[in-house]
Amino acid sequence: MSEVIDNSVSNHSGVKMVAGPAGVEGPGFFATSLDQVVGLARSKSLWPLPFATSCCGIEFMATMASTYDLARFGSERPSFSPRQADMLMVMGTISKKLGPVLRQVYEQMAEPRWVISVGACACSGGIFDTYSVLQGIDKIIPVDVYVPGCPPRPEQIIDGIMKLQDLVKNESLRRRNTPEYKALLASYGITVN
Repeated sequence: MSEVIDNSVSNHSGVKMVAGPAGVEGPGFFATSLDQVVGLARSKSLWPLPFATSCCGIEFMATMASTYDLARFGSERPSFSPRQADMLMVMGTISKKLGPVLRQVYEQMAEPRWVISVGACACSGGIFDTYSVLQGIDKIIPVDVYVPGCPPRPEQIIDGIMKLQDLVKNESLRRRNTPEYKALLASYGITVN
């Protein structure tokens, strides 16, 4: 059995009060790390760049509409410029001819950047097991979250965004400078400045 520890403190009136957690510096203040503050801010303000080529794009439109309201999660501003977005959402079939364009869009995004692969076609080529269709976008760019389905429901897309928010919130600020991350990008032939 574990031992019960009494964290209560008696004040001058005889009322027992629970001691504050470690990090409390005064009334209304709580000390935390910069990583946690920046992670929380980033996770609640992701700007999506929709790269939609087929039916998954329609499901994304439904996710943005009033019924599902993606704005609740801080992603109400879709950006159609890679330089002003940090979350690339690839939705639909990506042909091998379109692969270099997707790669260029990814490379134009500033760090930190995250990728969500939405739908069976983007994740694995889907039903199009042919010579002309890329069998998963992870062949040309790194993917952070996969959303399966053909096409996935708006609830699934929201779940994928929430999973990405958790990843972003808990990511270290130094992760992008680590040798492991640079090696990951190098395995895709992407150079880091």
